[in-house]
Amino acid sequence: MTTLDESVSVSRERLAVAAGAALLLAGVLLVTVVLPAEYAVDPLGTGARLGLLDLGVTGKQVEALNASAAKTDGAQAAIIVPQPKPFVRDSETFTIEAGQGMEFKYRLEKGKALLYTWKATAPVNYELHAEPDGAPRGYAQSYEKRDATQEASGTLTAPFSGIHGWYWENKTNKPVTLTLQTAGFYNLAHEFTADGVKNKTFD
Repeated sequence: MTTLDESVSVSRERLAVAAGAALLLAGVLLVTVVLPAEYAVDPLGTGARLGLLDLGVTGKQVEALNASAAKTDGAQAAIIVPQPKPFVRDSETFTIEAGQGMEFKYRLEKGKALLYTWKATAPVNYELHAEPDGAPRGYAQSYEKRDATQEASGTLTAPFSGIHGWYWENKTNKPVTLTLQTAGFYNLAHEFTADGVKNKTFD
């Protein structure tokens, strides 16, 4: 017959074994799952085999970005870049024949800003792109490319010196009129046509 003291002793042993097993399982999970997934630490290599290490790496990157953002909290949001000359304005109206395209670009030095808005009487395909100074002939850096668009507005800060602007293509069977309005720190514009290049200067 089991005495009360023996029952208590057995219960304590079982609790101790259960607690030890729980601690052991927690330790195993910590090393094989939590450390790789949360901290990108993988001492046994199990995180990489289970695909968890990438989660940890991503987490570290996000943590670094958040830390960087926290350092800049309270800093001035707008950056003022003084310019030696006032900005200029330009307004252009083009007729793009059915099935044809046209290109118009402004000369911008690195860091100069361009504000723009354009609107067409019918949807057109367009690409906003640039040709950097010194680039191979025919090379263009694309910023934005969309089909069947009737208007667009935005701000462009030139990442390099060169000519920056648009190619519009009329895929309809009727002429399309397009109006472009801009303001910025440019002094030259180029209209590319079948007859050549038309240049426009700004004071």
